[in-house]
Amino acid sequence: MAPFHGTDPKKFIAEFHLSFHDDLVNSDEDAGVIVDRYHTPDIVQIADGHRMDRDNLIAHAHPVRKNRPTARWEVHEAVAGGDRIAARSTLYVTNRKRDLTIEVYFFGEFTPDGRMRRGHTLTRTVPVAKT
Repeated sequence: MAPFHGTDPKKFIAEFHLSFHDDLVNSDEDAGVIVDRYHTPDIVQIADGHRMDRDNLIAHAHPVRKNRPTARWEVHEAVAGGDRIAARSTLYVTNRKRDLTIEVYFFGEFTPDGRMRRGHTLTRTVPVAKT
């Protein structure tokens, strides 16, 4: 069965990203356990040309946990077929240094249990409007 069977793709991808983020920043659980809950052991995620495997994702979790940013995802559109999903979203991040608005274009492959196997993400930080 496909991971999106009967689930709205917009809802699936929003909940995936928000749950992963919330588990990382609001829990003292081992980062590796959290990464494994949301990703397969052979995960490969390419974000803006940078390749991340499981170990890189765990390492990336440490500064995220230290800064504890808040995040809100607005998924504008998403389509799914089989085990793949494509989505266009806006990510709103607030951290200690600044607020960011980031356009996100995501293409991913998921397992039947909802874990990410492959992900390709392109982002663009939206410039702050000058007043």
